[in-house]
Amino acid sequence: MQIDQLNILALGRNPEILLVMNRLLNAPPKWHGVTVSTPEEALAAFARESFHIVLLCSGICPEEEAGLTAQLLLLNPAVIVKRHYGGGSGLLKNEIQFVLDRENIQLAP
Repeated sequence: MQIDQLNILALGRNPEILLVMNRLLNAPPKWHGVTVSTPEEALAAFARESFHIVLLCSGICPEEEAGLTAQLLLLNPAVIVKRHYGGGSGLLKNEIQFVLDRENIQLAP
């Protein structure tokens, strides 16, 4: 599948990490990132925009992860929900690229 823009939603509880995530997710050309700090905000953002990937960052407990993943998959069965453990910009970019390669998603030139 080829897409014009990669839309990524990141959910986490740490405001400092979310600031960095927002910068990193919006740095590459054709990437659009949105960061939120609650599952309710994630669902609201998901209702406004179509996201290809949802990253669950620090502070999201397993129960929240399971519940939110189920809700997001009901809204869009094609969405990719992934736990993100951090580790810097290079790791994030490689992590996203791995998901894109695995799912056969390519950004249009």
